[in-house]
Amino acid sequence: MTFTPTKYKLMNCGTGRIFDDAGWTLADPQAESPALVRAIYEKKKFEPRNDLDGFYRYADWLPIKRTLLHSHAPVTYRSKGLASYLGLENLYITFSGYFPEIGARMETCSFKETEAYSVCARLPENHDRILVVASAGNTARAFAKVCSDNGIPLLLSIPEDNINALWFHKPLNDCVKIIAAPAGCDYFDAIVLADKVCESERFMAEGGAKNIARRDGMGTTLLSAVETIGRIPDAYFQAIGSGTGTIAVWENNLRLIEDGRFGKHKMRLYPSQNAPFTIMYDSWKAKSRPLVKLSAEEARAQAAEIKAKVLSNRKPPYSLAGGLFDAINDAGGDIYKVTNDEIDIWKARFKELEGIDIYSAASVAVASLSQAVEQKAVAKDEVIMLNITGGGESLTKEHHDVVYAKPDLVIDTFLPAEEIIERTERLFR
Repeated sequence: MTFTPTKYKLMNCGTGRIFDDAGWTLADPQAESPALVRAIYEKKKFEPRNDLDGFYRYADWLPIKRTLLHSHAPVTYRSKGLASYLGLENLYITFSGYFPEIGARMETCSFKETEAYSVCARLPENHDRILVVASAGNTARAFAKVCSDNGIPLLLSIPEDNINALWFHKPLNDCVKIIAAPAGCDYFDAIVLADKVCESERFMAEGGAKNIARRDGMGTTLLSAVETIGRIPDAYFQAIGSGTGTIAVWENNLRLIEDGRFGKHKMRLYPSQNAPFTIMYDSWKAKSRPLVKLSAEEARAQAAEIKAKVLSNRKPPYSLAGGLFDAINDAGGDIYKVTNDEIDIWKARFKELEGIDIYSAASVAVASLSQAVEQKAVAKDEVIMLNITGGGESLTKEHHDVVYAKPDLVIDTFLPAEEIIERTERLFR
């Protein structure tokens, strides 16, 4: 079957200006201040595509030019165990990971697959530049799997300390290469490395939160929930590193309101961070649009201390127009913080109550829901969506053999861009 590219335009979230996508537009070229751009889809009704497989059933609200192989959608189910424990009558869990019992089969066990299948499908089939993705772990694994399976050239930039996150069911295709910032570096250092590589025309930045495909891919978690529940939830819980996933569901909430058949309300947003790495929590509690000051040294020390390493982005899309500050201000809600001890408690409790292992980041979201219940921020009869952003790694490793990738190149971030580019380009010869 031939896939017809989705029709949409772009909107500057700061000014409201509507304009055409040049193909890989990450920002409004006429913008005078920082702002996200949002996809405005021609199709206003939410109607999953039963003619398309996996993740692509949501193709009408994805800015894509094609579909790719081996995708899976998030799965939403009504909780019994955790709901009963917390005294909640309408708790729905949206699970992105490996949990065959409920139909969840994401190979990399993370909702980062939703980003990768959307971003990579935004690329035309005949593109000749190398996609560059910086990641602390789960995003790298997801993009590597998708690009490897579909023959898409990819350069991953990761902190070397996070290399154990790069496990796969089979060895990677040669089209995927990995560079690493040396031991002791963090996610921001991986971003610095990627930015230097992207000074070469041969490479193209994936764009992170600025990429509409990344956000709308993540936003399929809400579409999964609404398809199951039949309405927009009242409250939403998710752990955040950048806040992009929370921005994404807010944007899809607005689209669903425009449809009108699933409710006219905005669900309250309750993202959460792992203490002591709480730059967005601290900024929100200070009622500050600008992020509170956090030095590179402080950030590295805090990132080293937290268990949920993927939640350590020190340059998140919080302050700019259309970012997380605007999302929570518009929809209502709050930001929570969760300790390492709470992560351990709720990880074990979730496994006991729901029957599946989850990642530390997902456990942060569960712990924050518990805090909200205790503080009566949510009512027991409200419809609540808990976004479990990753789980089932222990189970998938029971069911499948795994192989670990290694960096093709470990390179210092302080080297000049020319040298980093030259050494990286050699990997693709």
